[in-house]
Amino acid sequence: MFDVFGSVKSLLKLDSVCIDNNVFRLHYKATVIILVTFSLLVTSRQYIGDPIDCIVDEIPLAVMDTYCWIYSTFTIPNRLVGRVGKDVVQPGVASHVDGQDEVKYHKYYQWVCFVLFFQAILFYVPRYLWKTWEGGRIKMLVLDLNCPVVGEDCKKDRKKLLVDYFHTNLNTQNFYAFRFFICEVLNFINVIGQIYFMDFFLDGEFSTYGRDVVHFTEMEPEEREDPMARVFPKVTKCTFHKYGPSGTVQKFDGLCVLPLNIVNEKIYVFLWFWFIILSVLSGISLLYRAAVVAGPRVRLYLLRARSRLAPQDQVETVARKLQIGDWFVLYQLGKNIDPLIYKELMGDLALKFEGKDKDTV
Repeated sequence: MFDVFGSVKSLLKLDSVCIDNNVFRLHYKATVIILVTFSLLVTSRQYIGDPIDCIVDEIPLAVMDTYCWIYSTFTIPNRLVGRVGKDVVQPGVASHVDGQDEVKYHKYYQWVCFVLFFQAILFYVPRYLWKTWEGGRIKMLVLDLNCPVVGEDCKKDRKKLLVDYFHTNLNTQNFYAFRFFICEVLNFINVIGQIYFMDFFLDGEFSTYGRDVVHFTEMEPEEREDPMARVFPKVTKCTFHKYGPSGTVQKFDGLCVLPLNIVNEKIYVFLWFWFIILSVLSGISLLYRAAVVAGPRVRLYLLRARSRLAPQDQVETVARKLQIGDWFVLYQLGKNIDPLIYKELMGDLALKFEGKDKDTV
């Protein structure tokens, strides 16, 4: 099992320097790990066995398995409800008349592993863009000040470098911040777009899949139609044609068992709830970001919360001088620098900005 999931170990590593936020990490870390793990799981015969096993008279089983896997299997939608063993063999599996009964072909389960992996790549794209645009700026500015045990002379020199950096680059860092905000918007667009993409991939079944599963558990057994059996049937039909001894076309109706769909149905129930939660959190995060960009008072309150140990008048002095880009860099530093050192940095910045005002006067 560790061999199968060993490739996702690198995603579990914690970054030494934080350059984003918790909601951002849910996209590129938690969701990517989930999708890659599911992709590996559905390709592992060690746990699932053969993806398809078909039975039919007069046709070699290996040939039938390969044929039905390639050309897909089908169910009868109007035979999903009924007593198993009396009315139907399995939900959706019953006799049908060509041209009269609706037939639904299930082709997407062959592509599940590839689609999940492709989705994982899409979730990592905003992270890749931000890491490229960020260029290691926060890591360079932290200067090992995230460690509480720092020599006094070393700490003094590094704080002076930070103060000089903010003084020199004051009001020039807005583009840096807005690139991060763009990546947050991309995260939101990506998760909403992927919900629609999975709905398209599952023939319009994903948008209500999780809700239908919950509703299914509340219905009476004889009345309910299992949405998991409708989207990911475990037993299906497959029709094989070949020439007989006299040259006439013979039709063979086979029954196929799809053990892979036992895993697929649970994966997509989980993904439905996960994507809904993630899209809501991402939407709230964007509202929060809009308030931060539009409201200087909001930025002041957040900076106060980040630097609780610093005197409030010093925080206000610093906040008055900062534009959104400067505030964003300083706020990100607060996530990485030791709180006591961050308090001292706020005091030094306040003195520097006050000194600048006096020089101006």
